[in-house]
Amino acid sequence: MFDHYYRELLNFLSRKVSDRSTAADLVQESYVRVYTAQAAGSSIHDPRALLYRTARNLVIDHQRHGVVRADVEISPKEATPADAPGPRDWEPEAALSSRQGVSALVAAIDNLPQRCRQAFMLNRFDGQNYAQVAAQMGISVKMVEQHIKLALDTCERCRHTSAGDAPSAAPRKKLRRAQNI
Repeated sequence: MFDHYYRELLNFLSRKVSDRSTAADLVQESYVRVYTAQAAGSSIHDPRALLYRTARNLVIDHQRHGVVRADVEISPKEATPADAPGPRDWEPEAALSSRQGVSALVAAIDNLPQRCRQAFMLNRFDGQNYAQVAAQMGISVKMVEQHIKLALDTCERCRHTSAGDAPSAAPRKKLRRAQNI
């Protein structure tokens, strides 16, 4: 059936859509739909008539979709803005600033007292809760809270310093005791 009607159907569709490659796609789709109907068990008395009817329906669908696409699509001239800025995050200065901020934060964490840094890393990076950190380090939960608070205050001060802001509040004296432990 494919060899017998292909050229005839291709020429018919080429006249309808005035594009040979689109016509070839529609012929292919017509054959697929007819073969699918046959495979589903439908009896086809006149395959040529069914191919032509399917092809006509596909041409109508194609033209309808063309109208919808014409209403929705933006022309290439409209699609390229003249001087549209990109996202701020993609600018080299922002990337450098971000990299410097991360480096400063890593340095601040590295400069924490060893036990404080260990508690902070176990909690924030390993996902352990305060009780788990306390059990692993052999200290009280209250001490873990103090270590984490000191680390978070240090990170916050580092963030403010990197951004050029003044820190909102000075750390409490109670936390200084945690540094010495």
